[in-house]
Amino acid sequence: MGDTLARFSMRHYRWVFAAVLALVVALGALIPRIAIDTDPENMLASDQADRVYDARIDERFDLYDTIVVGLVSERDEAGIYRPESLADLHALTRAVQEMEGVVADEVMSLATVDDVEQISPGTISFDWLMDVPPATPEAAAELREAVERLPMFSGSLVSEDGRAAGIFVPIEDKNESHRIAGEIEAAVDELGIEDAVHITGQPVAQDTFGVQMFQQMAISAPLAGLLIFVVMVYFFRSVPLVVAPMLLAMATVIATMGLLIGLGYTVHIMSSMIPIFLMPIAVVDSVHVMSDFSDRCRPGSDPRQVMTEVIRELYKPIVFTSLTTSVGFASLMLSPIPPVQVFGAFVAFGVLLAMVLTLTFLPAYVAALPIRTIEAMRARVHRHEREGTGGDCRLCRFVASAGRLATRRGRVLLVLFLGLLGVAVYGITQIQINDNPTRWFKADHEIRVADRVLNEHFAGTYEAYLVVEQREGGDLESLLAERAEPILVEAREAGVNLREDWQSLLEASRGKDAQATLDALMFAIDDRLFEVSGQEARWWERLLDAAEAVRSEALTFQDPEILRYLADLQAYLEEGDHVGKANSLADLVRTVNRELVSGQPEDFRIPDSTAGVAQTILSYQSSHRPGDLWHFVADDYRSANVWLQLPSGDNQDMQRVLDAVEAYVADHPLPEGLAFEWAGSTYINLVWQGEMVEGMLLALLSAFAVVLVMMVVLFRSLWLGLLAMLPLTLTVALIYGVMGLVGKDYDMPVAVLSALSLGLSVDFAIHFLQRLREAVAECGNWREGLALVFQEPARAITRNAIVIALGFTPLLVAPLMPYVTVGLFLASIMAVSAVVTLLMLPAVVSTWPHRFFAEPTHALSDAPVDTPKEV
Repeated sequence: MGDTLARFSMRHYRWVFAAVLALVVALGALIPRIAIDTDPENMLASDQADRVYDARIDERFDLYDTIVVGLVSERDEAGIYRPESLADLHALTRAVQEMEGVVADEVMSLATVDDVEQISPGTISFDWLMDVPPATPEAAAELREAVERLPMFSGSLVSEDGRAAGIFVPIEDKNESHRIAGEIEAAVDELGIEDAVHITGQPVAQDTFGVQMFQQMAISAPLAGLLIFVVMVYFFRSVPLVVAPMLLAMATVIATMGLLIGLGYTVHIMSSMIPIFLMPIAVVDSVHVMSDFSDRCRPGSDPRQVMTEVIRELYKPIVFTSLTTSVGFASLMLSPIPPVQVFGAFVAFGVLLAMVLTLTFLPAYVAALPIRTIEAMRARVHRHEREGTGGDCRLCRFVASAGRLATRRGRVLLVLFLGLLGVAVYGITQIQINDNPTRWFKADHEIRVADRVLNEHFAGTYEAYLVVEQREGGDLESLLAERAEPILVEAREAGVNLREDWQSLLEASRGKDAQATLDALMFAIDDRLFEVSGQEARWWERLLDAAEAVRSEALTFQDPEILRYLADLQAYLEEGDHVGKANSLADLVRTVNRELVSGQPEDFRIPDSTAGVAQTILSYQSSHRPGDLWHFVADDYRSANVWLQLPSGDNQDMQRVLDAVEAYVADHPLPEGLAFEWAGSTYINLVWQGEMVEGMLLALLSAFAVVLVMMVVLFRSLWLGLLAMLPLTLTVALIYGVMGLVGKDYDMPVAVLSALSLGLSVDFAIHFLQRLREAVAECGNWREGLALVFQEPARAITRNAIVIALGFTPLLVAPLMPYVTVGLFLASIMAVSAVVTLLMLPAVVSTWPHRFFAEPTHALSDAPVDTPKEV
């Protein structure tokens, strides 16, 4: 099959070129339609329960994604409370409010919030805290005293040490956060602010990563390709010959990305890395082909005949390595994360496309090369062989040494590998699952610096919401119907039929929510009482009492005991350092109550009655920012939001907060009828990370099983199939074990790379064992077979490992950590899997040859294997 395909491609090379060109042009033309999506929330399906609930909470409490801007002054003891610094803060706040895409009325800073102050007992005033910036140090000191009396602002809008002030910038669309952050930076420069200004927040990190990942893709992929090209030229001594694998890789990447975009998929953080993954995969098989071709193409040989022989021998290994790699990536479709599914599917497609091009385009390319180009390549390669110089000769000596070591010290090597496996297993148990979009940047990136500095000063720039809801009793209209029904039945039995009038009033009173409906209904009943007779009025009065009772019962979060529970929960979380700060309706009520009663600290408490709570809420609604109330409580008072500020966005830290709340509720049960749920971007990141890990584990185990079956089928032997899986098993174990030992978190890039490690780690084993089977069949002896394998095949494996490992070193200097991780893992996978293949497989075969090859008893002696003479 392989030689037939090669001959056809070489005879009709112009048609092959035309077909490849048409494919690239047709699919490449779709790339300008690209749509970019950098929102980690889309890691979850649109109908996933936590995501749907989070969206509903944003709507219910009027919550927005927020950019955090911090001004930090370290010049003197006054810190940020200097007239000049406060003037800069005021000016920058006003500039931010005028920016397109900013929710101006919701911007939070000292320049946009109220001071709450008692005029006389029972009377308070709400004045702008900093309508104009203080002109003197004394006025700035007075402002500091006012801020420190407002617990909702201290630690949030101003750091407790007084050295930093923040501006919380709600935005209409998180996808505009990078642009808005850039405009804020421009405003800082224009205003000439001397204090350090830092900009952070999860929307900025996510959107900035989206912008920079495409910049990095445009830099890293070509650099990697260039270095791969240079290394291959060094090995093969022919630029025209090496151009073929590079053209093949480019065609694969362009066609795959064009198909993805053309089918309407957005390019997410995951799919943006498809070119980086496909480049080495597309080149791997090409290097095997070109390596064998350059080794076999001796003076006087027919290049076409040589290529036919190469494709015939490599056909099965190429097909099976491509299928196993494709299975590894296709297994990602088992993940519940949509962008990961898309990534896996299209990389799998790209792998299969690269296989087809390797088997057709490379022979066609060789057929099209002028004979003088082939002759020049032959002369350069074999001159170095005759002279014993050059990288290839050193490579021959290295491979020969590896062959002797593997067969003469097989048992020692196996003990060493078992020891390494034990260490790796221990390292795997130390792996910690953790991710944080801010950590996708290197430590010296401006976003990481801003994140570190502001979270040192403030209570936290990461947000999570603990939503407590009244779950029992049904919705208000159902509860009202339940209470009204007995009254309507009794009235009808007494000869007064009110049902039709009642339904008419209810429909006419229906408002935007149940609370508004109840208010309008009570007004309508009160009006009706002036129109009806005394007998009928009695029943309407009972209906009015029922509506008032339902309304009163519905105001769950005006209950003092429930608000005290929230306050105690907040204190527990803050005092235990589980969160930087927690704010809720309880803080607002306590602050207003203090000023209504005495203005003294002892009255910073929840009123003793529902009426007292209602009075504080009513008083707050006369402030300049009454809408802030609805960030903490729904307008029907049946659900409340506890806003948590976290100084870290790591999944581990968010999980600790969840565990702390669970422990507190276990010891202090929620008031009857209440339940809680979580929302907020930090929590959503935890959810999709958890789903990704579970999905990746299922995908990895499933793919491992499928690949094992494929190996048994390929080699028609259970033992050879198991042997082929050894390098994969040890490579994956070693890489993840080292990751656990050095403390590298298991994050999104690492999880996805599990598929790559599975696919590439088995490739070398397939080439090694397939060529060994053919060599044993040819010479009739496993020893001679091993000697033959440690010539061309082993050199091809080593060249491949070197080409890919070196080719992706440019990724190590990328400013984005996922690219660094990919580069490091690619290099590690190729290097480790090559070493394990060339040492472990011959060690196992030489130790138990009868398990794999039927030979006479005399062939099982311990005599050393003859390996190729050194060049």
